[in-house]
Amino acid sequence: MIEIPSGVQVPALPEGTTVLAMRYADGVVMAGDRRATEGYLVAHRRIRKVFPADHYSAVAIAGTAGLAIDMVRLFQVELEHYEKIEGVRLSLDGKASFLARLVRSQLPLAFQGLVVVPLFGGYDDRQETGRVYSFDVVGGRYEETDFGTTGSGSRLAKSYLRTAYDPGMSAEEAAELSVKTLVAASQEDTATGGPDLTRGILPNVVRIDSTGVTEYEDETLIPYAQRAVETIR
Repeated sequence: MIEIPSGVQVPALPEGTTVLAMRYADGVVMAGDRRATEGYLVAHRRIRKVFPADHYSAVAIAGTAGLAIDMVRLFQVELEHYEKIEGVRLSLDGKASFLARLVRSQLPLAFQGLVVVPLFGGYDDRQETGRVYSFDVVGGRYEETDFGTTGSGSRLAKSYLRTAYDPGMSAEEAAELSVKTLVAASQEDTATGGPDLTRGILPNVVRIDSTGVTEYEDETLIPYAQRAVETIR
């Protein structure tokens, strides 16, 4: 655990911003924009915010980027270690509980302003459905009925999803909606980066269903991004 002496001012560090997860008919779609900010500046334009946790789950990060990515790596290793030792996969609910403990372990750093708040989603093969979990800064874990968002643009993203979400969507419809939601959030939140078609920068979008975690290729996302930019703007 990193300890920061009292009274020491923490410099601006790269922050990951808006991520979202939503259930659809056969699983979960998770997405994140690609921008990381450092104070009022853009620190990175192509940061990855959605990562596979194991074969049937994924985690999306918002907050202090370096700490968040380290948390994801530890989470991935611990899930793999559990499966090798026990010979079975941890249940989806068990994975969410373990991630909550990792978030709680960061609480001393959160008091210093180094906050990490993830989203977690996956396919529950026992219940044969997708499930989404959100967290708070003290490690509270909450299962979402339809969708969850976190990051600087989370309120804007959630407001858009309230008007457009349909639980009967296909995976492709959910993926396109996730891109539209990020574009909508980017209109008012300067820390959220919308698709940059000139530079070829597109959101990070994954689908999780009974076949596992699948990442959408840029070729698939380009028409979604084009329609989203035209529709939202």
